[in-house]
Amino acid sequence: MSEMKVAEEQAVEQGVHNYSSEEQWVKPENPLLLERLEWFKDQKLGLMMHWGPYSQLGVVESWALSDKDEEWSRDGIDWDVDAEELKRQYFGLNKTFNPLRLQPELWADLAAENGFKYLNFTTKHHDGFCMWDTHTTDYRITGPDCPFHMNKNADICKQLFDAFRAKGLAISAYFSKADWHTPYYWTPGMERGSFTARGPSYDPKQYPHLWEKFVQFTHEQIMELMTRYGRIDVLWLDAGWVNDYRDQNIRLGEVVEKARETQPWLLSADRTVGGLYENLITPEQTLPERPLHVPWESCITMGTSFSFRYEDKYKTVRQLIHLLVEIVAKGGNLALNVGPQPDGRLPETAISRIKGMGAWLKVYGEAIYGTRICEPYSVDNCQFTRKGDTVYAFYLYKDEQEAVMEELHIPYRQAFSQIDLVGGQENLQYRRTDNGIIVLLPENERLVQAPIAHVFRIK
Repeated sequence: MSEMKVAEEQAVEQGVHNYSSEEQWVKPENPLLLERLEWFKDQKLGLMMHWGPYSQLGVVESWALSDKDEEWSRDGIDWDVDAEELKRQYFGLNKTFNPLRLQPELWADLAAENGFKYLNFTTKHHDGFCMWDTHTTDYRITGPDCPFHMNKNADICKQLFDAFRAKGLAISAYFSKADWHTPYYWTPGMERGSFTARGPSYDPKQYPHLWEKFVQFTHEQIMELMTRYGRIDVLWLDAGWVNDYRDQNIRLGEVVEKARETQPWLLSADRTVGGLYENLITPEQTLPERPLHVPWESCITMGTSFSFRYEDKYKTVRQLIHLLVEIVAKGGNLALNVGPQPDGRLPETAISRIKGMGAWLKVYGEAIYGTRICEPYSVDNCQFTRKGDTVYAFYLYKDEQEAVMEELHIPYRQAFSQIDLVGGQENLQYRRTDNGIIVLLPENERLVQAPIAHVFRIK
């Protein structure tokens, strides 16, 4: 088996994707796309949302439908049904999905006021349910079987995209290339019988006419999003197993280039595939061990799950800021995922965490936004970024009980003339050592509980 095939087989384990290497990234030749990649690297923080009818159950999105993945994906399935009944009930969730309390403007206000720069929203996950008014299937939020279809906010993608753009945020449209609802992908009566897996239920080489129907179906859905929903900054493509390396050639280049006729600035993230259309590398629920010198974005959950989970356990504001700082120090963006509730509201704890992050970013955002990597990058509890001739050093504290020392060691060895506390005293006293510098903290910084971080401006 080739290295590519091995990587493909390992691409999804418990719903978490591996990510492409720097070597698989291909630099675009188009000057506008290069400009947009620099724009993307400036953003640093995006709000990701996995949302659909599955939120009603509080279980993992889509994956319980795959028999091949049942060992982990059905852990939360605690009602007594067999696999076929489970699939029937799951696919029937559209008939009860009615998020009447959805208020797109409130979501957009919350994100904009607290430092988020773009929205990454699931237009369609692997289960095939469309959160926009598609003309390709009735399995959609505006379909006649969905009780929400008469609501003023029924076309959820339109309402969210318009609301977030109105607040100055960019739009990243998540789209699954796999579709487990359409008969062009999981086709009844084919070789797998009733056994389902993440791939199609037939061999595309043996049934090219059927695969071509699926390709055209997928292209039509993507072009609907690219032509009827305003400016889209990123087409964020999931289901990396659907690609020409696995005889599932979706002809992605054809549809992306067609989309760029309308939206020439469009970045594409064909995750885990590599090549011309993976403009962004997308680690999931993890961070690279070292800085990456290509555009990248970690999608990480605020709680334990991408989809809404009842009584979920959320990361603290301190943990979330530390996560953001380390990602930025390694050259990436954080797409922080929040799963909306089935009634259309965001969980109260998630709102609290977002506001906590926003309060911190209002003071220290200059060291985050628009920065680039800077040696020594990430060393123990110290992280570094650079903006022009100014270097920022973050000294992170694991918890508020950690001792705040009078002198802090910063492992930065380059020449500079002044060091300040961001949001505090300027022109601090310091001395050089063989391993960096020792900074004297002002007394008022030592007499309090440990902050999330001390942030230094070095120039």
